[in-house]
Amino acid sequence: MATIVTMPRLSDTMTEGTVAAWLKKVGDKISEGDILAEIETDKATMEFESFNEGTLLYIGIPEGETAPVDSLLAIIGNEGEDVTALIAGGSAVPAAAESAPVATETKATEASTAAPAADLPKGVIVVTMPRLSDTMTEGTVATWLKKVGDKVVEGDILAEIETDKATMEFESFNEGTLLFIGIQEGSTAPVDSLLAIIGPAGTDISGIAENYKAGGTAPTAAVTTEEVKTSSSDNTVEVIETVSDGKRILASPLAKKIASDKGIQLTQVKGTGENGRIVKSDIENFTPATAAAPSATTPKATETAKAEAPKVFVPAGEIFTEEIKNSQMRKIIAKRLAESLFTAPHYNLVIEVTMDEAMQSRAVINTVPDTKVSFNDMVIKACALALKKHPKINSQWKEDAIIINHHVNIGVAVAVEDGLVVPVLRFTDAMSLSQIGASVRDLAGRAKNKKLLPTEMEGSTFTVSNLGMFGITEFNSIINQPNSAILSVGAIVEKPVVKNGQIVVGNTMMLSLACDHRTIDGATGAQFLQTLKQYIENPVTMLA
Repeated sequence: MATIVTMPRLSDTMTEGTVAAWLKKVGDKISEGDILAEIETDKATMEFESFNEGTLLYIGIPEGETAPVDSLLAIIGNEGEDVTALIAGGSAVPAAAESAPVATETKATEASTAAPAADLPKGVIVVTMPRLSDTMTEGTVATWLKKVGDKVVEGDILAEIETDKATMEFESFNEGTLLFIGIQEGSTAPVDSLLAIIGPAGTDISGIAENYKAGGTAPTAAVTTEEVKTSSSDNTVEVIETVSDGKRILASPLAKKIASDKGIQLTQVKGTGENGRIVKSDIENFTPATAAAPSATTPKATETAKAEAPKVFVPAGEIFTEEIKNSQMRKIIAKRLAESLFTAPHYNLVIEVTMDEAMQSRAVINTVPDTKVSFNDMVIKACALALKKHPKINSQWKEDAIIINHHVNIGVAVAVEDGLVVPVLRFTDAMSLSQIGASVRDLAGRAKNKKLLPTEMEGSTFTVSNLGMFGITEFNSIINQPNSAILSVGAIVEKPVVKNGQIVVGNTMMLSLACDHRTIDGATGAQFLQTLKQYIENPVTMLA
């Protein structure tokens, strides 16, 4: 029997929602837990999860359109089922579970299994571990920002939660007193585990925690969910994107999503909304010709530096070991790199590049006020242009086909405390050197502060890894799947070189390209490196 899915009420103040994107289309098979759409509310853009199985038979609200809460959003049922009467306003089984809050992708209790809300002490709310990414099965509480007994108001940050992709702030949409903490700092628990209980001060909550079951409710308690505060919704009304000089950019979630899709830097857009907030129309009407060049910035330092732990004294001749618990990030890095190395047949191509012209060009570029371009920025720009000429490098392997990406999204490997993250520069070939420089500094700064969004680390088509700043002259990297190649960039070395038959002092840099032999033949990789070498050795050609 067909099930009607209505526009959910995803926050206490939501009266209508906008469908930012449909992730399924009519005719697609739907499984429980699939993300149907992204819905923009008055607070954030949230993923909307299905609690039903079947075929998507009808979409009632197209992308970009707004509708009141409880409006017909979609119909799910058996393939070929006639839903004409339902579309016209007939009766069906309402998808009560579909309209439950899914701001954190956490399944709220379905009406059929939840006890009446009155069974809970008045005003008491059970908060569960949210599912913050498609691959998240468990989360670690990095820091509690509230303690038992503290007053909590709507918009307060309760805790920072570490997932397999990033550390995210967890925001309360409820008011009361923090009565119970179910997961201590540093502890890991599955999605839907009891995280905290909020309610009126002095409320007796004995039995609620003991009877709570992960993935469900306590036998006598109905459960609601809290909304996650990620970097995409830094307060309850607007998105705040922190750039590397500490200034804030106010933008609606939908505006930020459109800007990301179009490769537009929010630093270039002037907002026309309240308090200069960037809205959808600002992005749609934006033209690069009217944009001011972004100013170079310095990565923002961590507000509170952690004191280094004292070194343990080890007497000579004694065996001493130390066990460090693997973070979620480290576990995922280990899993994915092992899969990449053992599934993709790697081979490496190495080339030496003369950097004298690049050094002179960089010196001239950096004389422009508020501009700072690094050698790594020049390599990234050269890679983007070379990939447009050699699209086979910009590919990915599938069992039945090779996917050639004609858009260029370059991932930049950034070392952080727990491992390595790869934020992505979207549509890199359309960016200027100064734009690349500002974006890399912004992303790297937020990566080190664990403030990157998962979406900012997805969608790369090629990766650049640079260890030259550590004095490493040459190294080979493991391919960042599903990319087909990764470029390793070494340090610039001053040494004797032969020029016009004479031995002179020159500056050179080693580049190593790791390729997946399933998609890239040796000759293809070599041709790409030749083009890359021409761009780097003659930077003026990047302007052609």
